Amino acid sequence: MGGDSANGAIEQSFKSQHAGSGALRARASEALAGGVAHDTRIQAPFPIMTARAKGARKWDVDGNEFVDYTMGHGALILGHGHPVAVDAAREQLEIGTHYGAGHELEIRWAEQIKRLVPSIERVRFHSSGTEATHMAMRLARAHTGRDRIVKFQGHFHGWHDYATVGVEDPYDIPTSAGVPAATQETITALPTDLERVREELAKGDVAAVIVEPSGASWGALPIDPPFIHGLRDLTTEHDAVLILDEVVTGFRMSPGGFQVMAGVTPDLTTMAKIVAGGLPGAAVGGRTEIMDRLEKRGDPSWDRGQRIAHPGTYNANPVSAAAGAAVLDFLADGAVHTHIDALGETLRQGLQAAFDRHDVGALVYGETSYFHISLSGQPAKSGVGGAAGDALGQALINEGVHLISGGGFTSATHTEADIEQTVAAFDSAIGSVAAEGLFGD
Repeated sequence: MGGDSANGAIEQSFKSQHAGSGALRARASEALAGGVAHDTRIQAPFPIMTARAKGARKWDVDGNEFVDYTMGHGALILGHGHPVAVDAAREQLEIGTHYGAGHELEIRWAEQIKRLVPSIERVRFHSSGTEATHMAMRLARAHTGRDRIVKFQGHFHGWHDYATVGVEDPYDIPTSAGVPAATQETITALPTDLERVREELAKGDVAAVIVEPSGASWGALPIDPPFIHGLRDLTTEHDAVLILDEVVTGFRMSPGGFQVMAGVTPDLTTMAKIVAGGLPGAAVGGRTEIMDRLEKRGDPSWDRGQRIAHPGTYNANPVSAAAGAAVLDFLADGAVHTHIDALGETLRQGLQAAFDRHDVGALVYGETSYFHISLSGQPAKSGVGGAAGDALGQALINEGVHLISGGGFTSATHTEADIEQTVAAFDSAIGSVAAEGLFGD
């Protein structure tokens, strides 16, 4: 919820309640490029600055308390500071943060991923989701001997050059400057239309199709599972690689992610966020014959001509490996998902009812443990933009609720009481925005 400021009573209250954050924002503008460390933290009139977090709550530098639905951009399925992750990381910190060598934990971590996600036969670890999608595309190109990648309009796959194409409308303009035209030409962004996919695959030069399986921006523009099954059939028919980008959906939509819930088997899967237990970490996993492109064989023609090189200082670092393996093991029986999915549904219903009570034609939607809000009443990637969206975001923070990009995630530490408090906060915030006459702007 960024952009232009509403500059009304809501904003004045925001500035008054969060003066410490405002002061830190002034400092940040002199030290951090763009004043933030992540684009989604660009907010009007300034982002809140957090001092600490625990469970489903966090506190800013002014002492204000929030029910948190950002959950580490979706990484914290167990909530802030959960003992499963913290104890594993703390124990590992005492015996080493970086060995500069292999260790048993990286094997255990990979084995846990394989148990939860049957399509994955081999794993390679990375430090971020951006690295994971970059590697998946490179693997597909090396495996097929083709250059072109098909993706879908609005789908987000990180910030490397290939991933900047077709993310925001107008889709023919990358989301970042500095991307070579030659790079852009290797990526084709399509609408979610199987016939269009068929046409592109029939040209014979497509290495892979990559997709956010729940829809663009973790389901902000949802797509149905039959579409993903259709992609599986088409990529198989044309010998192209199917990459499911499960950076957000992995281990959240079920213990095995979207693919296990929907019963689809990709060739490659990209993972981050939950895979590392909320610490920095990511992975690519998939079929052995593709993943073996990373194997060094001692054959110069293979090692320099066909193999994919992959260094990375923090790949499978022991602390992330310890937390990741512990959290995945804790999630394996599905009990956490039963809890967070039920809370997600209760929250979506409660928020929709709050908008309806105020006769605001907004739509609250999502699946399992995540939700999105669109003030237009239709699914949208920027559903809380404009003056009304800015004011609603500020009003919710004033009422003690923090979202991410007009949506968020429930966690294992959220409770029914948290949901009730959140719905009440929304009711008050919606009323405040309506009183400023901003809905409809």
